[in-house]
Amino acid sequence: MTDLNGASALVLGATGGLGMALSTELHERGATLTLVGRDQSRLDAIQLPGARHVADLRNPTACDHAMQAAITHAGKLDIVINAVGVVAFGPISELSIDAMEELFLTNTFIPIMAAKAALARMAEAGVIVNISGVIAEQNLPGMAAYGASKAATRSFDEAFAREARRTKMRVLDARPPHTETGLAGRAIEGDSPRMPPGLNPEHVAVTICNAIEQGDTDLPASSF
Repeated sequence: MTDLNGASALVLGATGGLGMALSTELHERGATLTLVGRDQSRLDAIQLPGARHVADLRNPTACDHAMQAAITHAGKLDIVINAVGVVAFGPISELSIDAMEELFLTNTFIPIMAAKAALARMAEAGVIVNISGVIAEQNLPGMAAYGASKAATRSFDEAFAREARRTKMRVLDARPPHTETGLAGRAIEGDSPRMPPGLNPEHVAVTICNAIEQGDTDLPASSF
């Protein structure tokens, strides 16, 4: 069990729809927050107590600095939640190389860099949460590169979880179904296909926080 009351939680991508819902749920459970985003004004608009840290996590040193910001604020680091992500739509024949690179840099490399940075700084029995999403369970045409970037993160989590046991760190891979975060309307390329209504971000946040507290290491789409 992980008691969120009094835990130091670092939320990467806190200004997004799911990041904000997770930050709110963590606060309600008593966690001390360090919120990370690329835009200072959007971070400042979040009506929650906690430290704010502006960073472009695609920068190789930014994840290290974010971890240190949480430790400076709370004196320790117990939980890292990676809610950063981008999406692109369209067949591979039409997707640009720039879009492919951005998908993997943001959706795959940032989780890996954040995990590496956390290893040296996280308190014993800390938790890292990566949100690979339902697309990592079954990829779809028109989303092939996006799905591949998320599946790569799921694969990383599977192996990294075994490495992290040496330091008693727990890795939780969360794969919620389509959630109404607004991400589909901010695609870096292409237009979103018509989708059925998604899950409420607050529901997803509650499920993930429950899994953190319960000691889970895998949270498939069927759990939501």
